[in-house]
Amino acid sequence: MPALPLQPAAAAAQSLRSAAIGKCFDNGVEALRAVSFDIAAAEFVGLVGPSGCGKSTLLRIVAGLAAPSSGALEITDRAQLRPAFVFQEPTLLPWASVFDNVWLPLRVRGISRAEARPAIEAVLARVGLAQFERALPRELSGGMKMRVSLARALVTEPNLLLLDEPFAALDELTRFRLNDDLRGWWSAQQFTTLFVTHSVFEAVYLCNRVLVISARPGRLHADVPIEGPHERTRIWRGSPQYAEQCGRLSALLEQAAEA
Repeated sequence: MPALPLQPAAAAAQSLRSAAIGKCFDNGVEALRAVSFDIAAAEFVGLVGPSGCGKSTLLRIVAGLAAPSSGALEITDRAQLRPAFVFQEPTLLPWASVFDNVWLPLRVRGISRAEARPAIEAVLARVGLAQFERALPRELSGGMKMRVSLARALVTEPNLLLLDEPFAALDELTRFRLNDDLRGWWSAQQFTTLFVTHSVFEAVYLCNRVLVISARPGRLHADVPIEGPHERTRIWRGSPQYAEQCGRLSALLEQAAEA
């Protein structure tokens, strides 16, 4: 089917229920133990926890890239699920242009270059790369490469967006800008979002809820609502409300690391 210009996905956003999910690898390492949570359609939820606690494993289970050893993942209207996954590294094809990298998931679906062009041009404009469709990855900065990776996810019009520390390797200014952009894209399209990060500051700024995972085997230590305006700005980043919530989440993260 032809790709269409980006449309709001609120009516088709997915809700999730993790029912006592556990994951034990073949080598005997228990990554997750009885993790349960609910995520409503169009929520923006963060995952934080100490290194090695199973955050990425949990994200891969939600994405369908790994199977749980126990428990179950329930997704409403699974037949209509349109997930997109953004990794920590941009994972771009080095020989392909920006346009062709964004076209890749549509090409796999059998959508021709001509059919895909309207959607690709729309999403490149949205991520600020309208003038770079012919550029190769080696000609781009780290932030621009990540924008291409995000565009490649957004062009599929996902109703579930999964992100695994996508901004971890970026400088602070670029990270702040992409935080603003991601929050804006989510606000416009209302896809359900699960975002893994090591930064409590990023989690509080972006998310409406944050799930705190304990040290391995990962368990749900806390489910923290984030109070803040729908439109997040640098002014709010400097507010007492933001600072207080960052402090509270940091304390919970320390407890989770010791659990």
